[in-house]
Amino acid sequence: MPPDSTSPSKSTTGWGPGLLVAATGVGAGDLIAAAVAGKAFGVSVLWVVIVGAVLKGLLNEGIARWQLATGTSVISGWREQLPRWISWYFGGYLVIWGFLVAGALGSASGVAFKSLWPDAPGSVGIWAVIHALVGWAIVRWGRFAIFEKAMRVLIAIMFIVVLVCGWQLMPSGGEMLRGLLWPTMPAGGLWLLLGLMGGVGGSATMLCYGYWMRERGWEGTAVLQGARKDLVAAYGLTALFGVAMIIIAAGAQPDDASGTALVVALSDRLGELFGAWGRLAFLTGFWCAVFSSLIGVWQGVPYLFADWWQGIFKSETKAEADAQSSSYRWFLIFLAGPPLTLQVFDRPLLVVVIYAVAGAFFMPLLAGTLLVMNNRTKAVGSLKNSRWVNAGLLLSLLLFGVLFVVEVFNRLTL
Repeated sequence: MPPDSTSPSKSTTGWGPGLLVAATGVGAGDLIAAAVAGKAFGVSVLWVVIVGAVLKGLLNEGIARWQLATGTSVISGWREQLPRWISWYFGGYLVIWGFLVAGALGSASGVAFKSLWPDAPGSVGIWAVIHALVGWAIVRWGRFAIFEKAMRVLIAIMFIVVLVCGWQLMPSGGEMLRGLLWPTMPAGGLWLLLGLMGGVGGSATMLCYGYWMRERGWEGTAVLQGARKDLVAAYGLTALFGVAMIIIAAGAQPDDASGTALVVALSDRLGELFGAWGRLAFLTGFWCAVFSSLIGVWQGVPYLFADWWQGIFKSETKAEADAQSSSYRWFLIFLAGPPLTLQVFDRPLLVVVIYAVAGAFFMPLLAGTLLVMNNRTKAVGSLKNSRWVNAGLLLSLLLFGVLFVVEVFNRLTL
């Protein structure tokens, strides 16, 4: 049963869990994608980040609205409202996603730290493992309030550094406005820009918002307006961060590189332009971005697994995933493991291919299921989708569906 909309709930004023979603969703992948787009196409593609942030905010609002209207998570909704294969797909996807994303976040944290402190003893791999274990300790033994405070510090540094660097390299006002308000598609840039749009604001980590709302005591339909304001602020910051990264890459024009090496090359270029402080400041922001994403994944994603596991393998479905449950703790250990194992073994090709295809399918699946579940008056009552929300979800379904088809085609033609 949904919670009583008139029951008291903790205040929704000030920064809420949306800030955690923003920090967790902005990781190394977003930095790299924005840097590639900015270097290749300049500020003419700023609009892509805005559109991506709006679509992700719309999807996350649907996640929050379902939970506040029904008192259950979207994962529970999939299990109870939709065909069983959706839940089984999500469980398999989450395990593969967790393995590879955890390894990537650990590796990116190691690269960021060693770039910032090159004289620190130990290799990038060693520091990847250290970051993974520190993140595990923060989540395992720290209370939610400690996790939230750590995230706020990292977020503040990350955003201030990137915005200051972006301000230093900002082009003319007219050029900025054209890039923001006049959509253009550079020759040969369609798939890169669609990928950038899909990467803004994360993917599976958006589902963490519902569990972080519960940690803050946000329950019942009375807090929906507060949650919406929270998400607007969160995705506004996400868009601002992406815009600043494109401006930095467009203005600095780093040397050709790929992956995290591109971000390091960008920091070197900023050092040439502004002196040592520019390089150190940007690398500090880079480290804060990837480490905040790491501990956000470590804390939030085990909720998703625990919710899925309890619903699939227990005779009675729990309304709320428990951070003290064995399924939560085991998946937390699982996330901390890949950064260690991937220092010894390469990523298995088959696992990478399955991850790419299953991951590309997640976003259109989320948009499609929110179209179905949030239009069922019996489930959400008066909080069903408006016509504008349905139009936005249909657009999301179309765009992310195209990305899924392209990803499948690319993998089949390797």
